[in-house]
Amino acid sequence: MEKMFAGDQNGLQGDPRLKAISEAIRVVPHFPKPGIMFQDITTLLLDHKCFKDTVDIFVDRYRDMAISVVAGVEARGFMFGPSVALAIGAKFVPLRKPRKLPGEVISEAYVLEYGTDCLEMHVGAVQPGERALVIDDLVATGGTLSAAIRLLVERVGAEVVECACVVGLREVKGQHRLNGKPLYILVEPRQQTNCSAPSVNGVETCRRDDVYLSAT
Repeated sequence: MEKMFAGDQNGLQGDPRLKAISEAIRVVPHFPKPGIMFQDITTLLLDHKCFKDTVDIFVDRYRDMAISVVAGVEARGFMFGPSVALAIGAKFVPLRKPRKLPGEVISEAYVLEYGTDCLEMHVGAVQPGERALVIDDLVATGGTLSAAIRLLVERVGAEVVECACVVGLREVKGQHRLNGKPLYILVEPRQQTNCSAPSVNGVETCRRDDVYLSAT
């Protein structure tokens, strides 16, 4: 697996948009269980400039890669995937949790840090040979993205060009390596925080303070 951070790439090194995106993400300690430092991107969505910059960076990267499918992982992949798909001229396909899609589906189970889950996709939504981008808000173990890749590649016969996430660890924990597919990440997870920082649109955001523990 080739992992690329936007800030390490030519043209985006020192880009102030990346710092602003990182600082717009709120950290919620001990959610959904003790020891997890949840990276909450809903505060990023409250800042229209940071939200637009996030989408723009992805669009600039993928507009010339002949991608025909943007597959968004439920639920937070739905927040970025459709905008990227529209801008690059691709269709958006939701990869949903069980019993959410009304038609015939194919399913793929996967393991999280704090449980197990499953992704489903409508039969016929993606055709063999289509070039796909998989997008989510965050990668930690890589289990969810690996399941998405298996759905698209092994079950459908599509070509996954790359996976994209807003937040990701330098070192992916666990055994998942995304089936050898490249991974593009905008920012690293926020660290342990205090909450004395200014609010964004009335919602409190947290700034860097101590030590990062984990991510979803």
